[in-house]
Amino acid sequence: MFDVVLYQPEIPPNTGNIMRLCANTGTVLHLIHPLGFDLEDTKLRRAGLDYREWADVREHESIEAFVEAVDPARVIAFTRDGENRYSDVDYQPGDALLFGPESNGLPDEVLKHPLVDRRVRIPMLPRSRSLNLSNAVAVVLFEAWKRHDFAGGI
Repeated sequence: MFDVVLYQPEIPPNTGNIMRLCANTGTVLHLIHPLGFDLEDTKLRRAGLDYREWADVREHESIEAFVEAVDPARVIAFTRDGENRYSDVDYQPGDALLFGPESNGLPDEVLKHPLVDRRVRIPMLPRSRSLNLSNAVAVVLFEAWKRHDFAGGI
């Protein structure tokens, strides 16, 4: 129903947790290179537990390569400075939910790229810098899936 896209993820346990989340929600996980780890990293495998075999994980050399391969309906970028809140988005099947690396988030050249349809934020207290990447993906993915009555879930 949705695609989760991690742009240059850096921390193996976060990606492992997101892999598990995607396996449990029927979501395709896309990883945009370069990655900050090897997909065989033990920390990634530990966090993903035995869900790696059920996760649909695809790798892409660039954001452009992802768009060419998938042709998403929309690309929604999640950033601290987004114009809208994640809860105000009308999520549609085929949307690509784009998240940046843990250290700096999405760079300006990605946020301003013509393929990005909108920039969205998850509310936090003003003193906060960011949420954990796997937590942010879970908040957004379950909101989007909820809007479609958890289609395919139990």
